[in-house]
Amino acid sequence: VQLQASGGGLVQPGGSLRLSCAASGSIFSINNMGWYRQHPGKQRELVATLTSGSITNYVDSVKGRFTISGDNAKNTVYLQMNSLKPEDTAVYYCNAVLKRHWYESWGHYWGQGTLVTVSS
Repeated sequence: VQLQASGGGLVQPGGSLRLSCAASGSIFSINNMGWYRQHPGKQRELVATLTSGSITNYVDSVKGRFTISGDNAKNTVYLQMNSLKPEDTAVYYCNAVLKRHWYESWGHYWGQGTLVTVSS
């Protein structure tokens, strides 16, 4: 299983970016996909998740600014980030909780990080 993330970059405060993450490979079922971020010197934290039943969850600091969405047919999740702040600067990681085969337990899979820098 591979998770390919894209869409990071440099943006000014108040700007927008859209992250994408596509899961590929041997996938039987996906329970949820989401985004985490890691600030320099800090632990990775949850940003937003989206279940296969379209239930979303956000960390308080991004509510009202970020929107997570997905395309089940493409095993893809998006993160629309608006009104970006300097404190949103971090490496963003895509995550998927999935089964490769029907008999497996749910496993966590991670994409490579994509750097988001919010700076003037």
